[in-house]
Amino acid sequence: MKAKQLSVFLENKSGRLTEVTEALGAAGINLSAMSIADNSDFGILRCIVSDPDKAYQVLKEKHFAVKITDVIGFVCPNISGSLSVVLKHLSDNGVFIEYMYSFANGNVAHVVIRPTDLDLCERMLAEKKVELMAANDLYQL
Repeated sequence: MKAKQLSVFLENKSGRLTEVTEALGAAGINLSAMSIADNSDFGILRCIVSDPDKAYQVLKEKHFAVKITDVIGFVCPNISGSLSVVLKHLSDNGVFIEYMYSFANGNVAHVVIRPTDLDLCERMLAEKKVELMAANDLYQL
């Protein structure tokens, strides 16, 4: 099941991440998951939030370069090798993953992926009976 993710482009300078988190916090928006990738000039904050449409508006009003991207969330057991089984099935069926981030909580791991083909990815995960996360469940982690 598809969920909305925010991608926020940030200059590599002190305080920019703080500005984003302050703006979201002041608007009552909770961060469920996040990842930051950077290079020498800028970073990309990718995050799952409690209200992605509202967060988008809040950040746009604060003049951040932000976009909404569809991603897929799923759950797998938090045991050695379980993620590789899922990823192998996807890659064997032509699903290319642009990026991924995950976090474990007890016996399960929550995984967020951005495949190039969202529909094919969903079908392949369903075929293997991988537990897909509904968008609202992902937003409320």
